[in-house]
Amino acid sequence: MGSECKDNREEVIQAWYMDDSNEDQRLPHHKEPKEFVSLDKLAELGVLSWRLDADNYETDEELKKIRESRGYSYVDFCEVCPEKLPNYEEKIKNFFEEHLHTDEEIRYAVAGSGYFDVRDRNEAWIRVWVKKGGMIVLPAGIYHRFTLDTNNYIKV
Repeated sequence: MGSECKDNREEVIQAWYMDDSNEDQRLPHHKEPKEFVSLDKLAELGVLSWRLDADNYETDEELKKIRESRGYSYVDFCEVCPEKLPNYEEKIKNFFEEHLHTDEEIRYAVAGSGYFDVRDRNEAWIRVWVKKGGMIVLPAGIYHRFTLDTNNYIKV
């Protein structure tokens, strides 16, 4: 008698291969049939993920351990929504431009949700949906972009 052990990260982070549609970037853009990507496969690409307690991020011991072990000392917040982000339309277009960084990029959703799209080794787009409590680290050198989902709000 075995019981299926579900990874609790999957409740706040899901990933799938994207279709090639030019429809609204805030839509899920699943392929037909849907082709999900495991968090283990993301890890093979260098995309790390955690599920954390977003309601208590200031005192979360697990977050503290991650920050210490990975050498993260800097913290800033960005609220992405039309009401809170100056020059919203321009910024959201810039976020959705494919780019890469020479350092890893750490994103922890303490509220809301959004999509971080990353390229796999064959240049196909994988859409990573991060919801409240999800934290991801994109490795240096991975091509990526960001957009909100249809909720139009994330605080990272």
